[in-house]
Amino acid sequence: MSGLAKTVDSGGEPLTILQDISFSVMPGETVAIVGASGSGKSTLLGLLAGLDVPTAGEIRLDGTSLAALDEDQRAIQRGRLLGFVFQSFQLLPSLNALENVMLPLELAGAGNAATVASDWLARVGLAQRLKHYPKTLSGGEQQRVALARAFAPEPRLLLADEPTGNLDAATGQQIIDLMFDLNASQGRTLILVTHDEAIAARCGRTLRLQAGRLGR
Repeated sequence: MSGLAKTVDSGGEPLTILQDISFSVMPGETVAIVGASGSGKSTLLGLLAGLDVPTAGEIRLDGTSLAALDEDQRAIQRGRLLGFVFQSFQLLPSLNALENVMLPLELAGAGNAATVASDWLARVGLAQRLKHYPKTLSGGEQQRVALARAFAPEPRLLLADEPTGNLDAATGQQIIDLMFDLNASQGRTLILVTHDEAIAARCGRTLRLQAGRLGR
């Protein structure tokens, strides 16, 4: 990305969230984006995913400029290339664990969605929880389902937004260990938003956001 900026209206006045953001990420890299609350970390991740559009600048994903795509095309691009792990899990409450993991596979047209989803839930230690709904799972178990859902479609890029933010320290450590182990075994590119310096230190590179700008 180059020259990225994001400004929103705030009570009739422009509020700059991000300005002059430029960096690139190579395939297979693990990159942490750190910064204080309100520094623009989650906004930046949303722009990288094409969930939002920048006020200025360009984002190129897999060689394609996101500005050249409409909303539907960006959604197709996300489904083809990206996996997400959210702080709040973002599981659908009406679907059980197996169905939550199957969903992105089915949207991608996979014919063996149930088999692949079952395999991934077993890999994250939930082989006995396939039919359980999110409300019956602990926070750590829900995040394991979310990890399985993110990795199952074999995305080239994994985006994680404070994946341990709603977990206690011990459970959060287990989730981080699992995420890095899965990512290493799959050889994916990982961009991780966190405020935890210990988690950031496990990434190959750290980018620091301060008041919407990359620190020097």
